Amino acid sequence: MIGNAVRMRGGLRPPAWKVCLRGATWILLAAAVAVPWQALGQGTALRGVSPVNESMGGASVACPIDSAGALHWNPASISGLAASDMSFGMELILPSSTLSSSVPALGLSGTDRSEPGVTPVPSMAFVRKIEGSPWTYGLSLVGIGGVSVNYPLSTLTGTHNPVLFPQAGQNIPGVGPVPGFGPLSANVDVLQMAPTVACALNERLSVGSAPTLTMARLVANPLFLADRVPNGLTPADGDYPTVYPAGVGTRYIFGGGFQCGLYGTTEGNWSYGVSFKSPQWTEPFRYKSMTSTTHTAEPETIEFRLNYPMIYSIGFAYSGFEKWIIACDLRYFDFANTRGFLHSPPTAGHAVTGLAWNSVPSVAIGVQRQLTECITVRFGYCYNDNPIDSEAVTFNIASPLVVQHVAAAGFSYAFADNWILAATYVHAFENAVTGPLLSYPPGSTVTTAASADAISLGFSKRF
Repeated sequence: MIGNAVRMRGGLRPPAWKVCLRGATWILLAAAVAVPWQALGQGTALRGVSPVNESMGGASVACPIDSAGALHWNPASISGLAASDMSFGMELILPSSTLSSSVPALGLSGTDRSEPGVTPVPSMAFVRKIEGSPWTYGLSLVGIGGVSVNYPLSTLTGTHNPVLFPQAGQNIPGVGPVPGFGPLSANVDVLQMAPTVACALNERLSVGSAPTLTMARLVANPLFLADRVPNGLTPADGDYPTVYPAGVGTRYIFGGGFQCGLYGTTEGNWSYGVSFKSPQWTEPFRYKSMTSTTHTAEPETIEFRLNYPMIYSIGFAYSGFEKWIIACDLRYFDFANTRGFLHSPPTAGHAVTGLAWNSVPSVAIGVQRQLTECITVRFGYCYNDNPIDSEAVTFNIASPLVVQHVAAAGFSYAFADNWILAATYVHAFENAVTGPLLSYPPGSTVTTAASADAISLGFSKRF
């Protein structure tokens, strides 16, 4: 087995229920502090959920070496942890994205860069192994996704980037008003809590499951998900007569689902695991808007439902080399069958009813090497296909999640009485996707590109 139960050092153990309650209390108190941090989230979709898990490229379905990664990717694998564990982590993500567009027929082209700043993303986990019992319990709260962009308005005296021209139109001499999306900003935050239980059926096989509670918030301006509304102007005024409303005045929504998994080991130092994450079925996002942007506007509530996708995972790990662990996970993200990501035509009012994402496979590889009794180093790599086709770029410029290659390196240092400090650096290599700029003359294009860097820090206590 990769992980073997260890005895608690000296002293009397408190009752198991008190230890579980104490750990759960710390997790929930920390969650109350963490939620406002995540509300400022400006990160890209995450492959790992803690410093240790990130440093392994997210590979943990068959490789339970930290509580947060085990709880998130395979609830059964917490049976294989070396000991009871409580961990806290914080990842600081610095995304970088650019948006370019070109309308050759009008001689227009330009590029703008988003400046969303640093995202703090928390991770907290608690696992309690009961000595002499097949049962293991856990609780986690982690940031599992998000994106943020804030592109500026573009004009003829600026970057000449037509996709960011004012919604009412940038007047082009000899042509008339050419509309864009205006200054573009979007923010998505997703948090998930998972109370988990696993049972060791025998020395080699465990099963586990967890209900999942998800919180999410989506703020976008302009709100592509709503019909365009009159702005009180007409083409005779030299302006485009309709605009998208602002998607603000919303709140965190709640949703839920479940996850389950299987974890096993062999006598040949191999371990394996499979896990299934159901979609996170959520209530709709709701926005307070107006039927127009004029003084005659009537109040309106806009609703849009965007679920989190179903995820299948299978993993293998080998620990037969002294002081080495090698792990590999294969995953499948089912975006194409998830509400909100479907390939759906826009409404008559040009509202986007589906982001048209494809389902994508992913592979994560991680290597761990124990250098000394106190120091362990790790290296990880993750690859996934790009879920956004070129035809769907125009209405995904506010969600530049197109990175495909992610590399990570980290270490952990054990000190004091089973305390462990971990740190990881992550780099998501730049990737870009180009497609037609819809509603513009033939030959017009739009390109979105993204990369990211992150530093993840955390500490844990084994007992």
